[in-house]
Amino acid sequence: MRRRKKPIRTGPDVHCGANNRTCHRVFNMNSRQPVFLAHSAAAELFRTGHSISNLVNLNPPLGLLSIASYLAERGHNTKVFDFNAYPGELRGFRNVLLRERPDFLGISCTTSTFSGGIVLAQTAREALPGIRVVLGGPHVSALKEAIIDNYPVIDAVVVGEGEKTFHALVSKGLGSAPEIAGLVYRNSAGRSEFTGYRRDRLELDALPFPAYNTLQGFPAHYSPTIFNYPRTPGASIISSRGCPYACSYCDRSVFRRSFRYNSAEYLYAHMEHLRRDYGIRHLTFYDDQFTFNRERVVRLCRKLMRAPLGMTFNCAVRAEHVDAELLRLMRKAGCWMVSVGIETGDPGLLARHRSKADLPMLAECIRQIKSAGIRAKGLLMMGLPGETEESIRRTRRFVFSLPLDDLNMTKFTPFPGSPLYENAHALGTFDEDWDRMDCMSFQFVPEGLSHERMQRLYSDFYRSYFKRPRVWLHYLKMACDSPHSWRRFFAHAGDYLKFALRGDNLS
Repeated sequence: MRRRKKPIRTGPDVHCGANNRTCHRVFNMNSRQPVFLAHSAAAELFRTGHSISNLVNLNPPLGLLSIASYLAERGHNTKVFDFNAYPGELRGFRNVLLRERPDFLGISCTTSTFSGGIVLAQTAREALPGIRVVLGGPHVSALKEAIIDNYPVIDAVVVGEGEKTFHALVSKGLGSAPEIAGLVYRNSAGRSEFTGYRRDRLELDALPFPAYNTLQGFPAHYSPTIFNYPRTPGASIISSRGCPYACSYCDRSVFRRSFRYNSAEYLYAHMEHLRRDYGIRHLTFYDDQFTFNRERVVRLCRKLMRAPLGMTFNCAVRAEHVDAELLRLMRKAGCWMVSVGIETGDPGLLARHRSKADLPMLAECIRQIKSAGIRAKGLLMMGLPGETEESIRRTRRFVFSLPLDDLNMTKFTPFPGSPLYENAHALGTFDEDWDRMDCMSFQFVPEGLSHERMQRLYSDFYRSYFKRPRVWLHYLKMACDSPHSWRRFFAHAGDYLKFALRGDNLS
């Protein structure tokens, strides 16, 4: 379907939760000095211009877009730069800074993109010595004072959710930092101080939709995970924040122990906005627990069935929060694929790192997904503390016994903010090279194994998986189910082959 051109708007749609309808607000975008928001890329990506992860999937920076819309709603002129999608734009960034002279630059980064964030901060400081540079995201939320103490180019760190804290900072100025909860700043003595966690959590239904209109090339430039969608253009939504569980490998630095989610009414309005204004035909919900509140999903599905939007969607679930009836309803509402966190097929290893470790329940969940007519994808990790060659063999036997359509196995990485990070060095060999901590290389190797052996076991796992005829038949079928994915694959076949042979991100 060819999308008709729409008139340019001055601000994003805002959901009016009180009466369950969508309204439009016109914001004054020129009332103050501009605020720049940047999504960092890995430092290596700035040098090379591409990576395998960006070829496999490239998603909009939803957290940053949420901050942009929150600021715009309150009268701030915001400009968003997604350097992960456009690493070559760094060359012209200095000129844009000199032309528009923003007061603040907010940079969002993960562990593997932190060094790239420092590159952005230094570029901004060299161009505009008086600019205030603020970092946010899981990596800096976990390390807090260490960022300010070790990186003089950074003025402040937002800890946790960014909307309220960053808005208070850009509205009141850095001089008011001691009064703003959720900040780490440098005091007059040059030492870092943390103002404490913010207690007033956001009501998610009161937030405006992410400012997709500020994103260059959206939606055409962004692609869902290859072979994980039937139609384009695609987009992604995060409809909840936090997680009610406490797995050993998960970073909890941003949302801590909280868990909140949007209502079905808000979600439907959000989906309608993406379909109407951007022509989106497939959505991926990047929630850890999409079906945790069963009634919310039931209400959303029934709304989609009563008033279809012409969209399909993917989501991720925990096995204990789905059932056959719910899955059939999701299928009727347009659910195309469900991902299930398996992590490992070794029961002892799973129990060590995850609550409610029940492999028979996981297997039954995947069978129910398939019975409902939905594609099933397994999510796994190799290299958790306690992993052995025998546990990997058990995982392979378990996974190969399941009717999975797809799988993704990451290389376990102990991120700052996760329980395992604190004593990772005592559990194995840990090369804490932040630039390479992207789950695509074995920076952590469990006791009793070597890096070379882990890489060989990982490669053998995937080779044996793809040797099975049913897997090849499935991917051949995708020529009909997801022809766009096959076009992407052939366009970058050489890069995929390099990754398969080397098992590491491209450089």
